[in-house]
Amino acid sequence: MAFKGIVTSEAVDFEREWKSLSLSLREIHTKNASTLSFEELYRTAYKLVLKKKGETLYTRVQEFEQLWLSDTVRPRILDQLPLNLLDHQVGNNFTSNERRIAGEKLLRSLKQAWEDHNLCMNMTTDVLMYMDRVYCHDNRKPSIFNAAMGQFRDHVLRTTLPGREDLNVASVLVTVILDQIRMDREGDIVNTALIKSCVYMLEGLYENEDESEVNKLYLTTFEPSFLAASQAYYKTEGDSWVSKGDASNFCKHAKRAAADEQDRCRSTISTLTAPKIKAVVETELVKHHLPDVIALETSGVNYMLDNDRLSDLEMIYELSSWADPNKEDLKQAVQKRIVEQGTEINAAAQAMSDAPPLKPPMADGEKLGGDGKPSLERPINQQTAAAVKWVDDILLLKDKYDFVWTTAFQSDQGLQTGLSRSFTDFINAFQRSSEYLSLFFDENLKKGIKGKTENEVDQLLDKGITLLRFLQDKDLFERYYKKHLARRLLMKRSVSMDAERQMISRMKMEVGNNFTQKLESMFKDMTVSEDLSSQYREQTAQVRAESKRAELDVNVLTSTMWPMEAMVSSHNDGEMKIPCIFPPEIERLKQSFEQFYLSKHNGRKLTWQAGLGTADLRAYFPEMKGKKTRELNVPTYCMLILLLFNELPPPASLTAEEIQATTNIPWSELTRNLQTLAVAPKNRLLIKEPQSKEVNKTDKFSLNDRFQSQYMRIKIGVIASGNKIENRDERLETEKKNDAERGHTIEAAIVRTMKQRKELTHQNLVSEVIQQLTARFPPDVTSLKKRIESLIEREYLERIEERDPPAYRYLA
Repeated sequence: MAFKGIVTSEAVDFEREWKSLSLSLREIHTKNASTLSFEELYRTAYKLVLKKKGETLYTRVQEFEQLWLSDTVRPRILDQLPLNLLDHQVGNNFTSNERRIAGEKLLRSLKQAWEDHNLCMNMTTDVLMYMDRVYCHDNRKPSIFNAAMGQFRDHVLRTTLPGREDLNVASVLVTVILDQIRMDREGDIVNTALIKSCVYMLEGLYENEDESEVNKLYLTTFEPSFLAASQAYYKTEGDSWVSKGDASNFCKHAKRAAADEQDRCRSTISTLTAPKIKAVVETELVKHHLPDVIALETSGVNYMLDNDRLSDLEMIYELSSWADPNKEDLKQAVQKRIVEQGTEINAAAQAMSDAPPLKPPMADGEKLGGDGKPSLERPINQQTAAAVKWVDDILLLKDKYDFVWTTAFQSDQGLQTGLSRSFTDFINAFQRSSEYLSLFFDENLKKGIKGKTENEVDQLLDKGITLLRFLQDKDLFERYYKKHLARRLLMKRSVSMDAERQMISRMKMEVGNNFTQKLESMFKDMTVSEDLSSQYREQTAQVRAESKRAELDVNVLTSTMWPMEAMVSSHNDGEMKIPCIFPPEIERLKQSFEQFYLSKHNGRKLTWQAGLGTADLRAYFPEMKGKKTRELNVPTYCMLILLLFNELPPPASLTAEEIQATTNIPWSELTRNLQTLAVAPKNRLLIKEPQSKEVNKTDKFSLNDRFQSQYMRIKIGVIASGNKIENRDERLETEKKNDAERGHTIEAAIVRTMKQRKELTHQNLVSEVIQQLTARFPPDVTSLKKRIESLIEREYLERIEERDPPAYRYLA
């Protein structure tokens, strides 16, 4: 702003000029400035500053503002401060409406006073612009506007109340705003714009002349009180909501409270407080109460998980992320519930497997008949069903928690780790987990995948592999899987060889080549056997045509790759294994094949396993309706028994003892095969006397001439040859053999490591070996120590003397 014609050589009468100037300032403050000439007022102030009266003018203006604030503004404010509002602050009870009206009076008067003061000082600043630019700048004084703002703070806001030295206007203002906010939180309607104006006033004032951000009166006076009051409020609210016992409502209230506070910061107070009040809500309302909410019995996380309350779980997850980035409380609650449900699945499977047969066992001498099955088959089917149900139940549980994880827990990786650990814990707590998982694959690869599409088969195998991932005793699973695979291959029970090979491929990807090496060799043996059998049939085709000799189909198995001891019946009860006696025509076939095989593989030895084969027979039944002949597919032992009756006239019979003496079939196998032929109701080819399920050595057996069947081809399987779960003794024996094999595996890992490192401390050796073996089984440190000692005794390793910590050296 520039003005022409200002005379600077004249003397200045300060008092006369100030009198005129002060009258104009009063007109400005009384809102009568319309008649004033601001150009003339500027000239007057300019002239005073130019004549070195700037300091006096600055002081007089401050005195004027102080007097105006003290005598005019402050009384108006105090007049609008009702005594009942002050009484309320010290404890008297008033309705929220009375508190709201009284508080708004104070807020409105302060808002008006602040806005008037701002307007007047803006006009005054225009008049005194030259003084600000010259005198205040040269003497490092606050501008007249800033100085007047400080005076408003000191002479209005910091004015103590008459008779109440402990209170001033500012503290009452803060208390009123907090009370208005509390009413807003409780659902009452308050004038947020009025509150915002007063907060804006506090943001525009500072504690002192230092006008830095942290020195704002809002941050030093209001915000600490607001945060403290909010802490107390949300602590009380949290306690109240938890006591109601409704986790879902708690989550909704907490989310709403957090959103309301952010809205309040934008519309009512200041965005400067937004992150701080967010932390207060997260700490006081969520962090301090969420563990109790999660643990609520009738509505907490357990209830949500059991009743698929995904939206509630999503809220719990969100609140947990506020309280703790790792969500430990939520993770532990979900883990605990998974383990509880998994333990229930384990207990149900154990109870189902151990349950007595659904039908009471038959008494000795009770006749078999009708369509009912004898009870001796029930336990086997029941045990297998228990194994399959155990895996199915776990897969259902896994699917459920996978859906919860992706839908409610936003695919949180930390929670996924916790979920996986829980499944690992309860699956490996079940002693039969390895056996049951192998049986699950066995049942599905035999008949479970029949009729399924390729995608459905892939999904089924992938789910099974997922459970294999949780198993720690993978070597024990391999032992069971080899046994079941061997039976499927030899008995030709696999629905799809492609599915079998896919399974091996998936296991190789999951566990490694060493795990599937023997399994792949089993498939290779079957392929080689097919070629051998084909070559043998071609070589003997002419002989068979001339002599009408029986056909022979042989599977040649590498004994080190196949679980021979597991495939042979475990019911021999210590019987010495004596080769069974074949009929002459079958014996000639055996010898013929041996000569053929040894001509191609000199130096090898063939051991015939009659208990693992089958035979196709053509049988003649005189009283059969229609065609008298039937084709029978029976186990090899059954073939040996049936062929004995070719030499006997129809009424004749053989005792069980005579049959054993003639065939050398082990007694346990003989009883099972005789039960198959004489007890099972559908395929009773022999008649047993007496008619009971037990087989004694004196029991007599004769051919059933009256056998009837509508089928031309009859397949007969041995009773109890299904997927029988191992009993306690058998399982202990399996574990004993597995532990022995583990010992060799541990030794191999130790030697392999030491051969590479040459020298290692004890701790590093143990650590590296455990790391190598964990993928197959969890190594026991005690076993490791024993194996190290054994290797030292056998001079594979030696201790390094006077080495601390203890160390070993590899001996080549």
